[in-house]
Amino acid sequence: MAEIKLVDVSIRDGNQSLWGATGLNTAQILGIAGAMDRVGFHACDFTSSTTMAVAIRYFQNNPWERIKRMRAAMPRTPLQFITTGLRFVAWQQADPEFMRLAYRRLQMAGIRRFIVLDPMHDPDAVIEAARIIKEEGDADVMGALTFTLSDIHTDEFYADFAGKLAKSNHVDLFYLKDPSGLMSPDRVKTLAPAVKAAIGAKPLEVHAHCTIGYGPLTSLTAADLGIIDAVHVGVGPLGDGSSLPEATRMVANLREAGHTVNINDAALAEVKDYWTKLAKAEGLPPGKPQSFDASFLRHQIAGGVMTTTRRQLQELNLEHKFDEVVEETERVRAELGYPIMVTPFPQMVMSQALFNVIGTKRYGQVSDQVIRYVMGKFGRPTSPIDEEIRQIILDRPRVKELEKEPMFPAYKDLRKQFGEDMDDEEFLFRAVMPEEQVDAMLAAGRSRDSYTPEAAPIMKLLKDLAARPDAPDIAVERKGFRMALYKGAGIAS
Repeated sequence: MAEIKLVDVSIRDGNQSLWGATGLNTAQILGIAGAMDRVGFHACDFTSSTTMAVAIRYFQNNPWERIKRMRAAMPRTPLQFITTGLRFVAWQQADPEFMRLAYRRLQMAGIRRFIVLDPMHDPDAVIEAARIIKEEGDADVMGALTFTLSDIHTDEFYADFAGKLAKSNHVDLFYLKDPSGLMSPDRVKTLAPAVKAAIGAKPLEVHAHCTIGYGPLTSLTAADLGIIDAVHVGVGPLGDGSSLPEATRMVANLREAGHTVNINDAALAEVKDYWTKLAKAEGLPPGKPQSFDASFLRHQIAGGVMTTTRRQLQELNLEHKFDEVVEETERVRAELGYPIMVTPFPQMVMSQALFNVIGTKRYGQVSDQVIRYVMGKFGRPTSPIDEEIRQIILDRPRVKELEKEPMFPAYKDLRKQFGEDMDDEEFLFRAVMPEEQVDAMLAAGRSRDSYTPEAAPIMKLLKDLAARPDAPDIAVERKGFRMALYKGAGIAS
């Protein structure tokens, strides 16, 4: 049996799938960086433009600082960035020159692996993004083969797509990406060999979510084929559930099957213990092994989108509508031509399903993103859009307004708007995010250096007490120790 490497997805995909991308701040991530680097992971799935925006919006953390400090703390483990081509934070396409700057700054900060994913499986779009990345640095580029179920997405479809990418010297490796956990062990037995035959000597990895119970078995089956170089895993509470297979169990199963997995088991145990304590301290739900759920084979919703949608419904006091929204999602996806359920399309489809469920009539309210999609601004759908729905969406005044908008703001115009002398890293976020969110991030300054899970409960208690108007000052005493916190001075987080 061959050696199988591990790619750790805990910080980016695990956090996104299980904790809505809002579970981890910079200090919490840095707190375990040293141990993660000792494990011997082949790479760390670290961030995306979406999770960079979440760092700003929810934590006032500077994403550039986060990447640089993690790179310094993990010099042996390549940090990975996933991108849907020429897109940065905003859903619509960006100016190629804007993306050139983004890819350059990401590599300067410490990103060493890029995943390039095109939801329409357009080889030219992937190769163009890969070319820009390579011209702006020396990072590896991995082509994503995003798995879905339809009459069109056959083994031959994926092999043909992979073969076109493999001809480019800008694409170094590939992975079978199964964001909704739909790829069965039987399917990977035919799909992986077809793809490997098309890409030749270029490495192939497997990324199989556990959403309906397939992930661990599909990953093991793929490894047993002898053509897979790496398996993607989540550690401890950031594995299983709608995330990737849990690392400790996957290592044990791979070794039981006769594979070699060269990692530091003690360091992996330390990382698992840290994430477990953090999840308990912060009240974050751990991933759990999933029972098979055939309904996902119809609606194909990825775990992260499910978590985010449930949170949105909770905020609207409409959580009881969740099952109805999921059912409507299946119908909307069919009407829109079966887009692959990866960003930004799951958000579009589920948002439209939500509008249809809580509105007075179906498609009575339609977002600009869905209108742009139907207009073809995101590319050509794999299957034709339902003609009746197409006419309903396009027969509204907003369409004429969107027809007049440019495909994307020109880089030179954005530079002129925000100032030619503005720092590149600040400019990239000023151009795509609300001004007040970027201002708050910059005002917050450098993130804390460390996080201790055991201290989280007492810090939360102190914050809650400090928020009470009848507690202007707080003192904590025990024998030989006294700590006083004064309201005017604030409380460190």
